[in-house]
Amino acid sequence: MKQEAREYLRFLWRCFRISFVGDWRYYSWMLLLTGVALLGLNAYCHQLVDGLAVTGMTDQVSWGLYIANFTFLVGMAAAAVMLVIPVYIYKNEELHDLVVFGELLAVAAIFMCLAFVTVDLGRPDRFVHLLLRFNWPISMLTWDVIVLNGYLLLNMHICGYLIYCAYRKRKPSRIFYIPFVFIAIFWAVSIHTVTAFLYSGLGGRPFWNSAVIAPRFLASAFAAGPAFIILTLQIIRRYTFYKVTDEALKLLKGIVTVAMAINMFLLVCEVFTEFYTQSSHVVSAQYLFFGLHGHSALVPWIWTAVVLNTVALVILLLPFSRSLPFINLACIMLIVGIWIEKGMGLIIPAFIPSPLGELVEYHPTINETLVCLGIWAFGLLCYTIFVRITIPVLSGRLTYDHRYRMEPDSAGLPPRDPASDSSPAHP
Repeated sequence: MKQEAREYLRFLWRCFRISFVGDWRYYSWMLLLTGVALLGLNAYCHQLVDGLAVTGMTDQVSWGLYIANFTFLVGMAAAAVMLVIPVYIYKNEELHDLVVFGELLAVAAIFMCLAFVTVDLGRPDRFVHLLLRFNWPISMLTWDVIVLNGYLLLNMHICGYLIYCAYRKRKPSRIFYIPFVFIAIFWAVSIHTVTAFLYSGLGGRPFWNSAVIAPRFLASAFAAGPAFIILTLQIIRRYTFYKVTDEALKLLKGIVTVAMAINMFLLVCEVFTEFYTQSSHVVSAQYLFFGLHGHSALVPWIWTAVVLNTVALVILLLPFSRSLPFINLACIMLIVGIWIEKGMGLIIPAFIPSPLGELVEYHPTINETLVCLGIWAFGLLCYTIFVRITIPVLSGRLTYDHRYRMEPDSAGLPPRDPASDSSPAHP
């Protein structure tokens, strides 16, 4: 037991060391992310001193850019299940070795989600209030705290166990990770469903009182998440020695296409219900899509999102989208489009007009934007480090039984040791 503990600590130390090894591109990327993260931290310090008054939020619009990013990132975290289902339920071998990258994305996304919730609280000590004063099972906020932290622990266990087994050249014991994989599938759906219920359960905000919010959340998540993974895997394939097949990318493209088609259909259903019935609740949708009494800050944004999502879906459906450049273009467009539609396009209109009929528009401040950029940089920094550590381990270039030289090769990664040619135990 002592030997195993020492070896595990040695594994952590070697992973820590290798996260600092790379070529000039790796160092430039990490330096950029670190600089942006520090700018965000400085902006957050200003917010701690001066309060939420430095943001664009008001008494009328109490949720803004922070919660918009939180909502989007919950979907990114939930989308990791789109890699798990084909592998462990349908036994698809093309994605078998790539599941870990989806799980690592889920971990980084949950880190960012928790950070956005913390900065939105204003005072971080209020987070303790959320943890200690559960109104369970009535409060949706309590459920949201439980499912987010539970999903984080599940993915950390699955990733950590599989990577450490590959490091030890040991076949993973199915009993230690397969049950958690299937629990994670259910949990991934629940984190986004509970987040949707958190909004649709607020009776004082009619814009959110819709039964299709939860399905829309899941459909958009299962489009944006795999789209981000497609882009990530191509970067991994281009700049590292890790093998990613075109078949795996095209399978993910099929998932993105189906999810995006469902998302657009649900959006059309929502718009039809709002405008055709002309109910008393249409005023927030009117503000979002066409403006209201001269207030139209979100109109160009939502129509930009609609155009981006529509064009991306058309590209994915047409035959020429089989080439990777078109797939990449569609993925970028739909990620941006879904971020606008699911973030600012969903959160802000529910507060305009207020229950008293006030029309107070929301405009993010520079300080608020810097905090958001800092959190995104921190999340991407974590994900980059996770991937940087994982690739040498899964490929057998970093194992417990041989030395791993720290001088990078032309790809910014240490050279292969002949002692590592035996195939590692993949998940």
